[in-house]
Amino acid sequence: MEFIDPALLAYCEDHTSTEDDLLLKITRETQAKVMMPRMISGHLQGKMLELFTKMQNPKTILEIGTYTGYSGLCLARGLRKDGKLITLDINDELETMVRGFFEESGLAEQIDYRLGNALEIIPTLSGPFDMVFIDADKINYSNYYDLIIEKMNAGGIILADNVLWSGKILVEEGQKIDKDTQALLDFNTMIQNDPRVENALLPIRDGVMMARKI
Repeated sequence: MEFIDPALLAYCEDHTSTEDDLLLKITRETQAKVMMPRMISGHLQGKMLELFTKMQNPKTILEIGTYTGYSGLCLARGLRKDGKLITLDINDELETMVRGFFEESGLAEQIDYRLGNALEIIPTLSGPFDMVFIDADKINYSNYYDLIIEKMNAGGIILADNVLWSGKILVEEGQKIDKDTQALLDFNTMIQNDPRVENALLPIRDGVMMARKI
C-alpha cells in the first residue's frame, strides 16, 4: 500500500484533521488484537470518507466489509440525523469489539450492523442507497457492484477500496496474475466502461475507485 514517500505521507496526515480518541482507540485495539491490522482504513482515508459523506449528506449508506468499524464510524458521522448506515461483514469473531465501538460512538441507533454473506444479504435490501463503500473480498467486487448499481439513487456515490492492490494492477507482459489481482483488473475495467456512471480512480492509500451514478 506504500505508494508515497513516508515523509510525504506523514506531512499529509499532519495536515489532516486529527483523529479523535475513539478512532485512535479502534486503531490501537485493531493493531493489538486483530490479524492483518493494515486492513483498517486509518487516519487519512478515514477522514476522506467522513468528508465525502458530509458533502453527500446521505440518508442511506451501505458498507460492504465492516472489519473493526473504523470506516463505518467515519461514514456514519456524515449521515443525516434520520439516516442509516447498513454495514455488512462475514467475520463474527469481531462482533463484540465492533458493537462496543459503535455503542461508544453514540451512533449505534443509526448503524445496522449485520453478519453474514453480503452476496446473500444485499438482494434482501430494498435501498435505495445514496452511498456505498466496498472494502471486502476482492474476488467479489464486480458481483457486489452488479447487486448494488440498480439500487443506487441518481447522483449516488460508490467508493471501492484497494483497487490499486499494492501496485499489482500494473501487470507486465507474460506476468502470472493471481485471482485477486485479476478480479480488481476486471472491476476497474468494468467501472471505466459502464455508461451508467462517471468515475475517478484516486491514488489514496491503496487506491479508491469513486463512481457516481448518472
